Amino acid sequence: MNDRVKTFTTTGLCIPDENYMVNIDDKIIQIKAMVDRGEYFTINRARQYGKTTTLNLLAQKLQDDYYVLSLDFQAIGNASFATEEKFVKAFCRLLKKKAKKANIPDEIQELINEIIARKDELAVLDELFDVLTQWFDSSDKPVVLIIDEVDSASNNQVFLDFLAQLRLMFLERKMDPTNGAFRSVILAGVTDIKNLKRKLRPEEAHKINSPWNIASDFRINMSLSVQGITGMLDEYENDHHTGMDTHMIAQEIYDYTSGYPFLVSRICQIIDTEFPTEWNINGVSEAVKHILSENNTLFDSLMGKVYVNESLRDILQSILFSGDRVSYNQYNMSAMDGEMYGFLTNKDGAMVISNRIFEVILYNYFLNLKEVKDSPISRSGSDSKDQIIENGRLNMKKLLERYITVFEDIYEGKADVFDEEEGRRRFLLFIRPIINGTGNYYIESRTRNSERMDIVIDYLGERFVVELKIWRGKAYHEKGEVQLADYISYYHLDTGYMLTYSFNQKKSCDLTEKDINGKTLIEAFV
Repeated sequence: MNDRVKTFTTTGLCIPDENYMVNIDDKIIQIKAMVDRGEYFTINRARQYGKTTTLNLLAQKLQDDYYVLSLDFQAIGNASFATEEKFVKAFCRLLKKKAKKANIPDEIQELINEIIARKDELAVLDELFDVLTQWFDSSDKPVVLIIDEVDSASNNQVFLDFLAQLRLMFLERKMDPTNGAFRSVILAGVTDIKNLKRKLRPEEAHKINSPWNIASDFRINMSLSVQGITGMLDEYENDHHTGMDTHMIAQEIYDYTSGYPFLVSRICQIIDTEFPTEWNINGVSEAVKHILSENNTLFDSLMGKVYVNESLRDILQSILFSGDRVSYNQYNMSAMDGEMYGFLTNKDGAMVISNRIFEVILYNYFLNLKEVKDSPISRSGSDSKDQIIENGRLNMKKLLERYITVFEDIYEGKADVFDEEEGRRRFLLFIRPIINGTGNYYIESRTRNSERMDIVIDYLGERFVVELKIWRGKAYHEKGEVQLADYISYYHLDTGYMLTYSFNQKKSCDLTEKDINGKTLIEAFV
């Protein structure tokens, strides 16, 4: 083992010499290329998406060619955004703290100190930008401005005025390259700049007017790849010699997280600290179970957005339970909020839940609402657990048998015709208390649509695939059986399960078993 003692971290900055982390050199090179072209842009990503770590590594990469003024607006309190004078003085105090690192000349520092020392005189943005221009004119290198946590400036008109000055500086440099200006400006945060104006001026006419319309599109993928996660695990393996298959574990972690940096690091951190001998599929599943049961700042932040945004809740539920296709549309503000906060992502022109872990968090939230939590079918699932878990293992065949009985007991004589959404909701309400705390479940994204949805259940190292369908005739059903046989082959399983809701008065509520293309399908009809 190496002398250094590295750890996984999920709080604050990741430091390569101290923490195991995915190598993002390729992303840093792409961002630097934007700086070299003199572009102004924003990096908007959800909470704990590695923005601060990326900016820190970028600043190190830039320092040979540029002077980097790297600021964090969390250092400016809300009161300092109240007036232009207070903001200018607060900004100058940040400049003073960064003077040495950004190589601000002494004569410029004197001007900055003079503004800070004022009591009665106004300190206006025009004067601040005059001072900055003098710095640019005297500097032997171009200057790059990086501002992290620009969300701290939300709902403040003075920040929009600051952006307007940066925009004017950019345009004047474009018209005359001899005009002093920042070589590049990078604003980082969760909230898109145009949404700052939407908060300030909620009337419709201002909703999509961006005060930062000079910004270049930032299209660099900030999620972590399977290859990158594998490289991080290779480094860990070289230090700890666990015998893990690093690529297989990286793929499993990616399948749960879609490369969301915090979730990737948190899974690794839990395995490393809680059960370091379990660097295998079961270990990843256990770590995911741990994450789903914990309170953390990421989930608190994300779910806070759901609580207060009814239209976002509606979109999330339509995707989760109905399998609706919500087209990507930059003018659908609720969907764009979901993307900005990290719940949704654009996949082939449609908005989808960004990863399995967020999906289960959202399912649990919607299923746990008071009006459904106390439903008879949920209580029946809880009461049936001892009949279905045998010697610590999930008996999926018995689960379906019990579901048939429970469903008939509850809905016989008062069954109503319902759609796939309600069928899925009822089954999830039943299974959730059975597997909760021990297993995980998620929806197979490739089969999520209005007519088909496969639920994948992981329970103590065993995996079960259950397809949910509405009966639409024999031919349609047989086609579904073949599809399910193909899907369980993808998971290297020999047995698959199908739950079909039928509203035929002559239906037979029972369990059948058949062989389809060498795979065993156990089918329940209710």
